[in-house]
Amino acid sequence: MTDSANRPDGSWTLLTGHGHVLVEIARNPRARIRDISAVVGLTERTVQAIVADLDAAGYLTRTRTGRRTRYSVNRDSMFRHEAQEGLRVGPFLALLAQNTDPGDNPTEADPHRSPGPPPPS
Repeated sequence: MTDSANRPDGSWTLLTGHGHVLVEIARNPRARIRDISAVVGLTERTVQAIVADLDAAGYLTRTRTGRRTRYSVNRDSMFRHEAQEGLRVGPFLALLAQNTDPGDNPTEADPHRSPGPPPPS
């Protein structure tokens, strides 16, 4: 689990576990459940349940290749909450799933984008 003491107010994040898992899968479709779990700070069992929810809701598709599972995100899926009625998840994921490699400089690619906080060490 993620240590809540590392968060500015110590108690909550803007995205739900489902949102974090979907963003991580959009970033890395070849990630294993254990990889996703480590990044989003949830147990492997919780991530498995979330992946099953996202699959059942049509947000992603799981494909078995040998012993591995590859995920593909359906970016045309619509948000489920009425406050975002008519909006697709694709543009949202495009923003949050951008390559976050520490060697990249996002401000060079988009001069209007704020650099944000440094990646966790």
